[in-house]
Amino acid sequence: METVIKADPDVSWGAPVFVRIGNGFLERIDGPNAALEALLHRWPSQSQPEYAAAKCRCADAIRHRGSAELARRTFMEAAVAASVLS
Repeated sequence: METVIKADPDVSWGAPVFVRIGNGFLERIDGPNAALEALLHRWPSQSQPEYAAAKCRCADAIRHRGSAELARRTFMEAAVAASVLS
């Protein structure tokens, strides 16, 4: 039997988060889906506890198992820890 997990990639935050990752250009992150993409594919430091927490919270928000605003806060904490928050 297969398990179906409902996800909503269109969950957005009340206010965007701006980071500088990869090539250093300012990047606007509007929700947990974009944040998770950045964390998984372009994040400069994946060994910090803030990184792991942000990944979990963003995935939870996409699956409606957690708050989008909590995901935003933990993403910002990860960005501060990685020195990419603008």
